[in-house]
Amino acid sequence: MLDARSLWDLIELRAEAAPGRELLVDSGGSRMTNGEFRDAALRTAAGLYGLGVRAGTVVSWQLPTWNAGYVLMAALCRLGAVQNPIIPIYRDREVGFIVRQIRPEVVITPSEFGGFDFAAMIARLTEGTGTRHVAADRTLPEGDPAVLPAYQAPQERELRWYFYSSGTTADPKGARHTDAAILAAARGMHSCLELTSEDINGMAFPLTHIAGPIWLGASLMAGASNVLLDRFDPAAAVELFGREKVTLGGSGTPFHLAYLKAQREFALTHPGERAFPTFRLCNGGGAPRPATLHAQIRDEVGGLGVIAGWGLTEAPILTMSTVHDPQAALDDSEGRPMPGVRLRVVTLEGKLAEPGEEGELRAKAPQMMLGYVDPALDEDAFDVDGYFRTGDLGTMDADGFVRITGRLKDIIIRKGENISAKEIEDLLFTHPRVADVAVIGLPDAERGERVCAVVVGGEGAAALEFVEMVEFLRGAGLMTQKLPEQLEVVDVLPRNPTGKVIKRDLVARFRD
Repeated sequence: MLDARSLWDLIELRAEAAPGRELLVDSGGSRMTNGEFRDAALRTAAGLYGLGVRAGTVVSWQLPTWNAGYVLMAALCRLGAVQNPIIPIYRDREVGFIVRQIRPEVVITPSEFGGFDFAAMIARLTEGTGTRHVAADRTLPEGDPAVLPAYQAPQERELRWYFYSSGTTADPKGARHTDAAILAAARGMHSCLELTSEDINGMAFPLTHIAGPIWLGASLMAGASNVLLDRFDPAAAVELFGREKVTLGGSGTPFHLAYLKAQREFALTHPGERAFPTFRLCNGGGAPRPATLHAQIRDEVGGLGVIAGWGLTEAPILTMSTVHDPQAALDDSEGRPMPGVRLRVVTLEGKLAEPGEEGELRAKAPQMMLGYVDPALDEDAFDVDGYFRTGDLGTMDADGFVRITGRLKDIIIRKGENISAKEIEDLLFTHPRVADVAVIGLPDAERGERVCAVVVGGEGAAALEFVEMVEFLRGAGLMTQKLPEQLEVVDVLPRNPTGKVIKRDLVARFRD
């Protein structure tokens, strides 16, 4: 399984090895074994073939986290199409940018989902083009697999995927990816988490994220199962994940915080019991996490705690913790580089950093993209030695553990002084009345930028006051030069599907 050359090869191998083993369960009640999944994908591939989809055809699709979404993904793999999975909450701005840039021949969406009319949006965005829309409301086009041509596995660097980054600061960036990149990340995750056929993964994030095919690959390698939740609701997660005996509680900081809150609420009526009794760990990535979260998940939710990783759409899961890492590393690191990944840390002055010294993380990796859809972006994306500039700031210690300290673009420059937003966020997360926080830089005529803390208060707790915040940060040892000059209290922070705070929205809201 680990040597499969493509995602479709892996689907076939697992269907042959364990056809009756359950692979997918979704919140709509659909259940599929490995064999049923393979067969459904072949029928859908035949249906799409009848609609003119061939090897190399560009197909954009935007389905929720349903079994049907994975069936469509697999069918497009079988056909050798170039597929472009799109996050379901993207709307006219993001989807319009994507379809204008890659000009798909076919776009597949639900007619309607979550009260939104997808069909009307696609009609608006593709008017006057040759793009066809296919509605898929938990059902997909089907045909006789006998019409399909023989399967041709892709070459190692053959384009098969377009994935778009979250675009938290600008237009989304399209990354061109291969099956080889997806499988490289899947193999690493399979190893780090020690996945087995006994594992059941709780998937509450969009399967159209790049982690979607990676999780499919990793679970097929291990013979594991997946339980899919199409809209994250903590109460629904407790019920579904508990009923299905989920062992892996994914998939990022917002979900882990929700599990922690659900556990605390559950404990009020079920003292001494677990809301998620079968969790063996919470796998995570995609967004920064409070330094206290691993221990809280371990001690309250149960299992090994948060086994975290770090990566980007351009190069997914570059580092990952393992189930054997020391607790000190699990507390605040994102693990060590995955197999085949080469990392270097470059200081803001441009020299290679010493162990523990902060700088920009740069990478070469088998899961690296081929390049951006817009080739004009490639020149600035790679340094002179061919390392990808991730834009993330961090450190790597003598044992290889990576710690993320912020983003290059998330450095606030106040009176010429560089201030890390993450440093202040991590401190404020420890305040007992802070449930969520983002620190942003706002334009300021005198200072260049001023530091603003945007805080979500704890449920039922009094709102944090400015003077109280300052005293708390001083007591925590924060330098006077880094203290926020502004505090805003909000009900919720705007986040993208991977959990990253959309700071441009906060800047726009509070800049004046």
